[in-house]
Amino acid sequence: MDLTRRRILELTAGTAALAGLGVLPSAAVGEDAKTRAARTVALLSDFVGASEPQPGRISLNVAELQENGFSVPITINVDSQMTNDDHVTEILVVADQNPDPGVVRMKFTPLSGSATLTTRIRMARTQMLIAVAKMSDGTTYIDKKFIKVTVGGCGA
Repeated sequence: MDLTRRRILELTAGTAALAGLGVLPSAAVGEDAKTRAARTVALLSDFVGASEPQPGRISLNVAELQENGFSVPITINVDSQMTNDDHVTEILVVADQNPDPGVVRMKFTPLSGSATLTTRIRMARTQMLIAVAKMSDGTTYIDKKFIKVTVGGCGA
């Protein structure tokens, strides 16, 4: 493909249009720390609703020093009997400095048996990792850890 001045302008305009529509990740258009923080707060607020997240019942297990942000193993456990009356309905994991802070969102039912989530995530840089559990009665529980990443894994 020939890269003429016209073609470069078309590509630039197309990229700007996609970024404006929210199709491209915000880090691709130079998002600042304030904007990332606002996105994280909005994501957490939408998830918890009117509930005030409390510490306890949820534990985020992750090594606080990660050599490589491309594959960070995490395990989240929620203390719940997983009965119809008292069970975890959803877990949200947020990495506040990632281009897309919502890294994991998992739904549970009483048939899940236990509220345990083990996975690997990508982390762009050293940042706060936040896990929030929503219970069937609407209460929410939170745990967070500050994770040091030596090599970022999100291209940011």
